Amino acid sequence: MTEYEMTSTKLEDTQSFSQRLATFLQPGDVITLEGDLGAGKTAFTKGLAVGLGIQRNVNSPTFTIIKEYHGTMPLYHMDVYRLEDSYEDLGFDEYFNGNGVTVVEWAHLIEEQLPPDRLNIYIYHQGNDTRKLVFKPAGERYEQLCKEIFS
Repeated sequence: MTEYEMTSTKLEDTQSFSQRLATFLQPGDVITLEGDLGAGKTAFTKGLAVGLGIQRNVNSPTFTIIKEYHGTMPLYHMDVYRLEDSYEDLGFDEYFNGNGVTVVEWAHLIEEQLPPDRLNIYIYHQGNDTRKLVFKPAGERYEQLCKEIFS
């Protein structure tokens, strides 16, 4: 599996990149986001939302688990941090196979429920405002997507 990396020196760079990524997405796409608290997972999702034409303010669904936003296509934003040690089926398949894009923060906590094909993104602190983003595509669709974005 090929990995792709980028460095962002400010929040606007991260959001601009994710906004551009949104233009390549299609219904049923799944993106997982991992990283430390405050690394920029929700900021990345905000950029995706702008790219999908979503007008509402996007914030972390920490206490509701899933928030839905509607633009050119739905965005399903999940924060599964509070599901640690919870193995009940919450109907994630309906979102993963739905008519929108699904973004899952802290995805490793529901690994067994995730589809095998997805775009895994890891965001690491590299200083005060600098972030390193590592993209690990799983499946041919996401490998092609990364090739397009990073070419």
